[in-house]
Amino acid sequence: MIRKKALRKIFITTMSLFIIMTIYLIPLTEKTLETNLEFEYITDLANSSIYLLDENNYLVKTKVLLDEELLEDNIKNIISNLTVSSNSKFPDKLNAIIPKNTKLNNITIEEDIVTLDFSKELLNIDEELSNKLIESIVYSITELDSITKVNITVDSIPLETYPNSNKKIVMPLTRDIGINNEYTYNTLDNITKVVIYYGEDINNNIYYVPVTKYLNNNDNKDKIDIIVEELTTSYIYEDNLRSILNENVELIDKEIIDEDLLILNFNSALFDNNSTIKEEVLYTLSYSVFSNYDVNTISFKVDNKDIETVKRSSLT
Repeated sequence: MIRKKALRKIFITTMSLFIIMTIYLIPLTEKTLETNLEFEYITDLANSSIYLLDENNYLVKTKVLLDEELLEDNIKNIISNLTVSSNSKFPDKLNAIIPKNTKLNNITIEEDIVTLDFSKELLNIDEELSNKLIESIVYSITELDSITKVNITVDSIPLETYPNSNKKIVMPLTRDIGINNEYTYNTLDNITKVVIYYGEDINNNIYYVPVTKYLNNNDNKDKIDIIVEELTTSYIYEDNLRSILNENVELIDKEIIDEDLLILNFNSALFDNNSTIKEEVLYTLSYSVFSNYDVNTISFKVDNKDIETVKRSSLT
């Protein structure tokens, strides 16, 4: 009898615990799913970058949160972050470049072209930073998937030269203007333009700096070969910029598949001491490749073995 009562008590206790756990577990599971969905939605909206000025007057790629539904509102957000103010939320060594008190009068969007009309304060820029100002605006706005061309006007008058400069501007502007332009050619023959990303350490965080190099390419090398060669052998004269690639890294071979996939096969020097590829190395190479090729996917191999796959859409 005692044994039956004990078993019954154990059974009732077990069932009670089961019911209580079921009641509390179901709402918890639903709440977790909602949180994950919300996080993914916000993360998707944050996938954009702007280009700010560092202490050495290089434009640096910097992540920015875009949480508006309308494209026009996100463009306003970008321009606001690029405009000098006392409420900067970026590291001390990174600065906005659009002159203080500059207003964005109007935005007009037609297909993939946006026209930005600024107030006259836009022209209050030193001549030495005039190119950087335009590069920062164009490269930041064209980070948006739907925009590839930018027109700039001041009080409704098209900008015909760079501010405080005699250098002509041809509208609409695209990324063909280059960024952090560096001219290293000796003759005007066989000039190739290549965008290469370097690393910069700011407050113990790695940021990425695109440098558009104009150089002689007498051997008609592919741009990826130039990228790897420059990142492993070239001397970087600015102390703040550095290549993150090991000098022993070699590109064994490469192949473009269906004009959408670039396969890169490296030697084992691409690995770090733990036989993995550093995130900084992947970012440096991927940013550089996507800036020079129209492919949407890069497949990284080491000694013919698949290691990593990076999609253009996954980078910010």
